[in-house]
Amino acid sequence: MSGQWKITVDRDRCIGSGLCAGTAPEYFELADKKSRPLHDLVDPDEAVSDAADCCPVEAILVTDPATGDTIAPV
Repeated sequence: MSGQWKITVDRDRCIGSGLCAGTAPEYFELADKKSRPLHDLVDPDEAVSDAADCCPVEAILVTDPATGDTIAPV
């Protein structure tokens, strides 16, 4: 593992529920009624994986940028 995680949000899939921003406000915000990560690369944090896991449409993907392995959603 690289030591950091990459966060991506599929804005076409996002329905703007806000669960990610509510779960991990230091990592996500709603912009134009859709989620977006505040940073592309972050240090590992359970809040980030929780946000990806709770997304009702699985629009959030957390990966290891070095390997491409999916960290969340599980």
